Amino acid sequence: MSAPSATTDTAAEPLVSPVNSHNEWDPLEEIIVGRLDGATIPSRHPVVACNVPPWAARLQGLAAGFKYPRVLIERAQEELDRFVALLESLGITVTRPDAVDHTRRFGTPDWSSRGFCNTCPRDSMLVIGDEIIETPMAWPCRYFETHSYRPLLKDYFRRGARWTAAPKPQLTDALFDPDFRVPEPGEPMRYILTEFEPVFDAADFVRAGRDLFVTRSNVTNRMGIDWLRRHLGPGYRIHEIESRCRTPMHIDTTFVLLAPGKVLVNPEYVDVDRLPDVLRSWDVLVAPEPDPIDGSLLKVTSMCGKWLSMNVLMIDEKRVIAERHHTGMLRALERWGFEPIPCDLLHYAPFGGSFHCATLDIRRRGTLESYVD
Repeated sequence: MSAPSATTDTAAEPLVSPVNSHNEWDPLEEIIVGRLDGATIPSRHPVVACNVPPWAARLQGLAAGFKYPRVLIERAQEELDRFVALLESLGITVTRPDAVDHTRRFGTPDWSSRGFCNTCPRDSMLVIGDEIIETPMAWPCRYFETHSYRPLLKDYFRRGARWTAAPKPQLTDALFDPDFRVPEPGEPMRYILTEFEPVFDAADFVRAGRDLFVTRSNVTNRMGIDWLRRHLGPGYRIHEIESRCRTPMHIDTTFVLLAPGKVLVNPEYVDVDRLPDVLRSWDVLVAPEPDPIDGSLLKVTSMCGKWLSMNVLMIDEKRVIAERHHTGMLRALERWGFEPIPCDLLHYAPFGGSFHCATLDIRRRGTLESYVD
């Protein structure tokens, strides 16, 4: 009788996926943190300009395609290095994407662009259980962003994770409303995206086990939400959170899940009386007014609004990493029974976010459960 082949033996070995994350609060074990290397100011496009503060849009239009100034990179890099060191000191495995020259031009038969950066893995990839989904993002400059994460994705796949990519969008002019303008307060909400094809950023979704919550935005359309709903199937439910933001982009400064039965909401963007019925039994925690930001350079270059104070990262159901500058948020978290861990990442704002944006939790110790009525 011949001996079993190595291939047969290998195929018989059960694979335990290194990817396992069902919600925003189970004990964190492994995480991806973005990189600043090669960061490039986004190429000009209406979908970019409509999603950032007006002063940042004007500056971005003038400097599009050039690398970020060293003065912005260096300060943000110092804070990012300390953030990574903090995560590792908490016993969390930290992995990083490859460095990329984002000034290189790329394109499709319909358009060309330079890149942006790989500072915010939360946008381009969505983790649902043992599956990583590459998202179909609407910014042309982010079209190939997940390629810098491919060594990690291939490693996770070889070790047992599921790896999916949503349909790659065409991003032709048909996806964008040529007559779009930001709605004034009191006007009906409108978005720059049409329903030409499915697009969404992962950062417009947050997870509570079998229930996901999403905001429709200028980077996530209804077709994108429907694609994910059908892909996940009947084992999951997706609930839309109405946002009063006139320029919505990403849910993690609007509606932030902190622990089972506890959600942090932005009082400027969310009407608590219009939250989905499944949250009836949850404690709705209203975010305090953010502390003012000093420094004109940071005010002008930030790609984010003032509510970045809500962009926290849960280490487990109690411990939470939050921005040291926002003392009002730190005190509120303590009042609500959490254990805030102050950290600096204020100067990451010109690159797209803070602690939640800058990371993608790969493994949290927990199982798939339902947390809502």
